[in-house]
Amino acid sequence: MTETTQLERPKYRVPALEKGLDILEHLSDVSIPQSQAEIARALGRSTSEIFRMLDCLEQRGYLVRDEAARYRLSLKLFELAHTHSPVDQLLRVARDPLRELAQRLRESVHIGVLRDHQLFILTQEESPEPVRFSVEVGRKFPAIETASGRLLLAHLPAYDLAEFLARDPHTLALGPEGRKALEGKLEQARRERYVIEKSGITEGVQDISVLLGNPKIELVAALVVPRLLLRDYDSDGIALLPALQESAAEITRKLGLTP
Repeated sequence: MTETTQLERPKYRVPALEKGLDILEHLSDVSIPQSQAEIARALGRSTSEIFRMLDCLEQRGYLVRDEAARYRLSLKLFELAHTHSPVDQLLRVARDPLRELAQRLRESVHIGVLRDHQLFILTQEESPEPVRFSVEVGRKFPAIETASGRLLLAHLPAYDLAEFLARDPHTLALGPEGRKALEGKLEQARRERYVIEKSGITEGVQDISVLLGNPKIELVAALVVPRLLLRDYDSDGIALLPALQESAAEITRKLGLTP
């Protein structure tokens, strides 16, 4: 019996499947319908190589061919992706990573999403420590007053963010200087994809928030550690950041998204 582990097993190629996936991924990247010749050229293949695959994908409803024999994606993939709620999928795949992260950091960990322009606490894993900070699942907070809320706002499409800032009563109450400071924080969160700062809701608590999901398809959430600032803790929280980012990337991959 050999000692070859599962990770060392060779990866087997499936050329026909790979060819079909290449076509789907290429058409998802372009904004206009493509002819058979254009698709073949983009993929570095001959037209005869992809003819049967295009026909199969069209017959199965994944592609639509117009009058000029150009192909585009149908909504079949969208339909399949939405057969199950994204929230249900997130809760399912995040369960183990959250538990492992809470054990590793000895801190409570939760996931927040935007709902009705507020930060909504979707799920939480409690710290194993006897003294800990936790947030009630299902609780909502003004988005601009939380680190995770601003992180999620920063990754909204530009139009949605502008609409939020124009209507949110908490934003309108800031005044010109406060609005300018908020926009600076949003820009920094957009650039860094994380926020570390003292809680704007509770004294003596620091929030460390990282982004999970993929903003390009508008499926994002915030993975958050809200920790008590006890005397023996480092004050900046940066040491915990890599662990959160690793966990966020793992959850993102389990969702089938690109981290």
